Amino acid sequence: MSEYAYDLNPVQNIVADATGEPGNRTFFIQARAGEQLVNLILEKQEVASLAENILRLLYELEEKYPELSPVDTGNETLEAEYPVEETFRIRQLMLGYDNQNDRIWLIAKALVIKPSGAIVDPDEEDVPTARLVATREQMRMMSEHAMEVIAKGRPLCP
Repeated sequence: MSEYAYDLNPVQNIVADATGEPGNRTFFIQARAGEQLVNLILEKQEVASLAENILRLLYELEEKYPELSPVDTGNETLEAEYPVEETFRIRQLMLGYDNQNDRIWLIAKALVIKPSGAIVDPDEEDVPTARLVATREQMRMMSEHAMEVIAKGRPLCP
């Protein structure tokens, strides 16, 4: 059995987007692999930070591995599938690169709150976890789209 409750390796589609009106939006990462669709909820600033970190990682990869083909995102537009039904709210995100397969992976661990109100440690075994594995192109497109979505709303808080 996989250690991931949701293992989308590889994803067919991945998008960071929002639903709702500016000032009252819900931000999410949506990924699909075959019949499996996950909608991971997070905050606006977390989406911005993730997009920035992915773009920084892509730049570092191009510097470290000059033999990699350039990332071409083409003219594709990303669209989420609606309605967006929450799989879980993200507590912890990890980002990495698999240089053997030239894939970027994103691991998201759920925010779990006990009935007492205590937050469960994300490293506990029963915390739902999702692994999303995508090409560099898919991750660049997701990040650029995320930045566009963020720019359409209210300005980020300082």
